[in-house]
Amino acid sequence: MLGYVESSVGEDEVLTTARERAAELGATPIPASVGALLSMFAQMLGARAVVEVGTGAGVSGLWLLDGMRPDGVLTTIDAEPEHQRAARQAFRSGDIAAQRTRLINGRALDVLPRLADSAYDLVFVDTTPTDHPAYVDAGVRLLRPGGVIAFHNALLGGRVADPTRRDPAVAAIRAAARAVAENEELTSVLIPVGDGLLCACRS
Repeated sequence: MLGYVESSVGEDEVLTTARERAAELGATPIPASVGALLSMFAQMLGARAVVEVGTGAGVSGLWLLDGMRPDGVLTTIDAEPEHQRAARQAFRSGDIAAQRTRLINGRALDVLPRLADSAYDLVFVDTTPTDHPAYVDAGVRLLRPGGVIAFHNALLGGRVADPTRRDPAVAAIRAAARAVAENEELTSVLIPVGDGLLCACRS
């Protein structure tokens, strides 16, 4: 059944090419089902300002921009310059105006403190699972009331649900989920698309 869900979303040539480029770079992109969900979130929020942690080759950025308002700006952060060069190419291919993207090369935990409090509609985290706990407070601080934060890889191929698995990545994902659940400002849900999307809305 989940395979049917994953295959239910199609992508255009721009996204397909960006996905191929991601594979060449070893930057695993989100599946189309997660992209469609992010686009829908952006539409529902009327998103003008979005932060993405983990630019990759621009696949998730294209999906986010697809759902954002025409005047919306995507701030996307990645420590790998090669990833951001690929993302710029993808955005150009998708006819995304240059002023609609702000690509920042650097370590996200160093960059996020420089971004304004309560100024963003949506924060998307798609980075090394062991770093997820650090992004809960850092990401929530950026959200306006009613804004959404979403973490990809929240299931780690089913390992998170297996009580016998206690490796560092699984422990970190569980810690991030606990931090989200215990934050009184957040209402959260774990959606089984892609490798699991943990989503929370700030009150």
